[in-house]
Amino acid sequence: VQLQASGGGLVQPGGSLRLSCAASGFGLDDTAITWFRQAPGKEREGVLCFSTGDGRTHYADSSMGRFTVSRDWTKNAWNLEMNSLKPEDTATYYCASNSWRYCNTRWRLPEMYTYWGQGTQVTVSS
Repeated sequence: VQLQASGGGLVQPGGSLRLSCAASGFGLDDTAITWFRQAPGKEREGVLCFSTGDGRTHYADSSMGRFTVSRDWTKNAWNLEMNSLKPEDTATYYCASNSWRYCNTRWRLPEMYTYWGQGTQVTVSS
């Protein structure tokens, strides 16, 4: 079971970026997916969690209204669409999963996850 995150880069404030998390060893219907981010000197922060069981997305305050998740069945990957980006969104972004199909109340806790992508850097700067 592996996750591979990609799509990071440099974007101006107010811009958009799409990250991808490709899965191997399991399908998009097998697990919920959570995106985290970590800025230098800060703890890893849960951004959002997508429940494959019911299609619901759970958001952190920082991502509400700006970030969404979609599934690319042809690539067996989840896409994180990030809009209206701010300098404070600058971080390394990670995707993570466990055997859950539903996000639970502890989805923000990194220690709850078994599988991690390698991280992709997002820099928001003019």
